[in-house]
Amino acid sequence: MQTIFEKLGGTYRQMGDYLLPDIEAPESPQIGIWGQRRLQYLRTHKRVLYTTMLMSDALKAHLEEVDKFAEEMFHQLTMQMKAQEGVTEELKANNQMEWVQRMNSIRNRVSESVYKELICV
Repeated sequence: MQTIFEKLGGTYRQMGDYLLPDIEAPESPQIGIWGQRRLQYLRTHKRVLYTTMLMSDALKAHLEEVDKFAEEMFHQLTMQMKAQEGVTEELKANNQMEWVQRMNSIRNRVSESVYKELICV
């Protein structure tokens, strides 16, 4: 005669009077801010593409790829703009407030560029 565990299939553990399945939640994607922004954009503006990627299990890989590429692009553009605009460590040592203002300006412009070129396409 089969036990209740064998009839149900899978593996279970007994907690008091209850049988609880031994399941694990799927691993959530390890994505940063750019991948999260891309996910939000797809959910909001590209629902068919989002659903298709979600159902074909391609969404996680796509978000990780976009996140990695966007982070590299952000870093590279930031370094280029710092060099072009003369934002140096010397400026940081001599005038911290001006350095912070200029770096914030650069980061905002670079963020907007990355957002337009990678996230909203």
